Amino acid sequence: MREYKKYWLALVAVLVICFSILGYYGVEVYRSSPPVVNFRDENGNVVIDKESIYKGQEAWQSIGGMQVGSVWGHGAYQAPDWSADWLHKELVIFLELKADEIYHSKYADLNDEQKANLKVLLKKEYRENGVKDDKIVLSSDRLKAMKQVSQEYSSLFGNDPKFKSLREAYAMKENTLPNASDRDDLNNFFFWSAWATAANRPNSDATYTNNWPHEPLIDNVPTSENIFWSVASVVILIAGIGFLVWFSSFYGKKDDEKLEAISEDPLSKLSLTPSQKALKKYLFVTLALFAFQILIGGFTAHYTVEGQEFYGINLSAYIPYSLARTWHIQASIFWIATGFLAGGLFLAPIINGGKDPKFQKLGVDLLFYALLILVIGSFAGEYLAIANIMPINLSFWFGHQGYEYIELGRVWQIILFVGLVIWMLLLLRGFIGGFKNKGDKNLLAIFAASGVDWAAPIGTSVKATLDGRIAETGFNRIFGNYIIITHDRGYQSLYGHLSAIYVKRGQYVTQGAAVGAVGNTGYSTGPHLHLSIYKNGRLINPFSVLK
Repeated sequence: MREYKKYWLALVAVLVICFSILGYYGVEVYRSSPPVVNFRDENGNVVIDKESIYKGQEAWQSIGGMQVGSVWGHGAYQAPDWSADWLHKELVIFLELKADEIYHSKYADLNDEQKANLKVLLKKEYRENGVKDDKIVLSSDRLKAMKQVSQEYSSLFGNDPKFKSLREAYAMKENTLPNASDRDDLNNFFFWSAWATAANRPNSDATYTNNWPHEPLIDNVPTSENIFWSVASVVILIAGIGFLVWFSSFYGKKDDEKLEAISEDPLSKLSLTPSQKALKKYLFVTLALFAFQILIGGFTAHYTVEGQEFYGINLSAYIPYSLARTWHIQASIFWIATGFLAGGLFLAPIINGGKDPKFQKLGVDLLFYALLILVIGSFAGEYLAIANIMPINLSFWFGHQGYEYIELGRVWQIILFVGLVIWMLLLLRGFIGGFKNKGDKNLLAIFAASGVDWAAPIGTSVKATLDGRIAETGFNRIFGNYIIITHDRGYQSLYGHLSAIYVKRGQYVTQGAAVGAVGNTGYSTGPHLHLSIYKNGRLINPFSVLK
């Protein structure tokens, strides 16, 4: 791989630099994350404690909140970003309270100077970071503003008829959170998230969310660093693409060869093993999940028009938008994963020389039933959580974890991970068995680690790379018709997927002599020659020999 050394070094350098930057800023984001603190009134009484904030987060996640609205810009946008919405409502109420307290008037009726004075007070109240000894003291006016917003949110996430039209617009079911104490905890979580968007980081002029959302009332505007790096990232991206296009145009290799259509399906030559036949049920599950994703996707899309109904039928009480969207996303993940698992398991016997490793079918069957339990269990858990049947403290583990693309409960996530590990082991058994197979050891090794393919029309002459003696000819499920030539100094070469073989075992051939013809036999997707070379049983790069 001498000629590719510089490319490998460049790739390694890019990976090291990029992941170092990613890791550094990942640590910095964690260090600079907003603290969860106790909020107190001016008399020292705890108004909101840490436990209540965490419970509110659990409540938010259990109802699939991020499938409807968002917090800090993370989530869906059928409903608003609650942290931004809460902050704006609280700021407006605070200004009204101060306008009445100081000027005995409504804020809208004040002159520009009076409004400017109140905005100074507002910014001082909200932008200053008051964290001290893991607690924050809130003014009485801020507590009043918070209380008013809390009352509105409690009504919205309950079943107050006043907010029915708003719930429908937001695709929220009636009584989204039926328990009043859960709604109180949810309000505390939203308040804390809004506080983090307004309070400056220690020793910084930017908030914990880098002045997001845009809120002119407290000068929440993009920082100069945000503007610079936003512009710079776009410029660097365009410049990088331009450089790649230029390099490819002037220095890239041109491939003018036209590929011919394959004459037959290479898989038609395979004799299916018991484990491969057992994969039929994986196919049915994949198709079922794919069909379900399409159907539930259409159902979900309709909710953006009628937030609680499906052509006049009130279904939100049973399958609300948050549940439909959860199932839609998860079904896509599951059918892709199922197809991926089946593809790997299908290849394992082929690599193993056309036969199953011991107990392979049993492993395939057990993995399938574990997959079924995972799919059914996670879907059911998500329903029970969003329907408020499952206790909120269990939702994270068995119901709705609440994160985009990781909606399923943590227990189901762990089972999914274990299943993938088992799948990898089943796949590796095929590779290990293939290496132990008599006569195929070298073929598999070369196939796995050191081969090169050249596309060429069927019948194109294949010539010996060096002088040598024909060590083996025959047919292999992977390489089809193949030839192995033994050369001097411990070299051997393999030529695979041939349409014809011109030589016999034991025959001596010289460099450049025709030994066969390009074909499309074995596990091949088009006419080509597969060439592999190894020395003293060690696989090497063919280009280190070819000049």
